[in-house]
Amino acid sequence: MGSPRVLVVEDEPVINEAVADRLRAEGFGVEQAYDGPGAVEKYAATRPDLVVLDVMLPGFDGLEVCRRIQAQAPVPVLMLTARDDEADSLVGLAVGADDYLTKPFRMRELVARVRALLRRVDRAAELAARPAARLVVGDLVVDTGARRVVAAGEEVHLTPTEFDLLARLATAPGDVLTRERLLADVWDWADASGTRTVDSHVKALRAKIGADRVRTVHGVGYALEETE
Repeated sequence: MGSPRVLVVEDEPVINEAVADRLRAEGFGVEQAYDGPGAVEKYAATRPDLVVLDVMLPGFDGLEVCRRIQAQAPVPVLMLTARDDEADSLVGLAVGADDYLTKPFRMRELVARVRALLRRVDRAAELAARPAARLVVGDLVVDTGARRVVAAGEEVHLTPTEFDLLARLATAPGDVLTRERLLADVWDWADASGTRTVDSHVKALRAKIGADRVRTVHGVGYALEETE
């Protein structure tokens, strides 16, 4: 198997080249695009293993790029946001991004996020080969084999990361899982630098399954609860 291939989509040439050069130095194959239409075209032509995607792009923005490439095939997306704006991040997660970084960022952190996302893809393939589980928490059903979620009799459509987060919470209903535990188990991160990523994904998950299903323990983490 060859080196993982990454598509870098960034309209600022200096940033694009810097990210591409660093990823190549880390052993990745890299393709580059500088606008929305070019990104979708490049993705279709090269089918990379992961996309590093800026939100603000000419042509059409990164959110639309994410929608269009996810419609072709599921691929992990690390979104780059210019502002530390939670609304931007939540919209990005809603259209299928797996994680996000706020500019300015450290190249070391970007590489770590890329590696973690790729490890998650490998681990998901391993889990898919295991016997399926049907996790039931009240009127919430999580089918790990079909990767389907039903809440109060209605099917809920989740992004891959949202599903993995919910499935992890559903393995221990009522138990409080720390942000650090969730980062390790869902995102495969070895450090706690991404706790806001957990918070953003929980907020997006609540919007889809109901806010009262996920309990917050301030300063600690989250627990999945049965609804009354």
